Amino acid sequence: MSNRFKKSEERIEQIFKNSFEDTSRRIETLLFYKSYLESNLKFPLDITGIEDFDWEEFYLLGPGEKEEYEILKKTRPSYTGIFKMTSFDSYYDEDYGLFAKVTRISDKKRFKLPLADMKALDKKSLEYQLLEDYSIWVINY
Repeated sequence: MSNRFKKSEERIEQIFKNSFEDTSRRIETLLFYKSYLESNLKFPLDITGIEDFDWEEFYLLGPGEKEEYEILKKTRPSYTGIFKMTSFDSYYDEDYGLFAKVTRISDKKRFKLPLADMKALDKKSLEYQLLEDYSIWVINY
């Protein structure tokens, strides 16, 4: 286990320390984490994808054609896009966690994206660390 991952784990445990014995991902802990993030993130926040979104895999890893991919990227969000996150969406679920309301900077198109798939642009910011910890929690707990 990397030292970076261990530090993330410690920070995640601190978030839940006095409220939950079990930090597993479920509706109660998801809503608790949401309120923690709402208190600590500074909006609007510039974010981008961590890795390709589900719809992109067919084109990036599979048989999909590059030309079709470029056309679809005009109407669908891409992990390479830069988005301005303005708030959380009211929708969430146990599989994907929280969703972010975002506007793509290049064309002002709006999307709702799983927050666990996103990272802050500024790697030195507190927001970068907060989103990275959240993603680790969603994926591993």
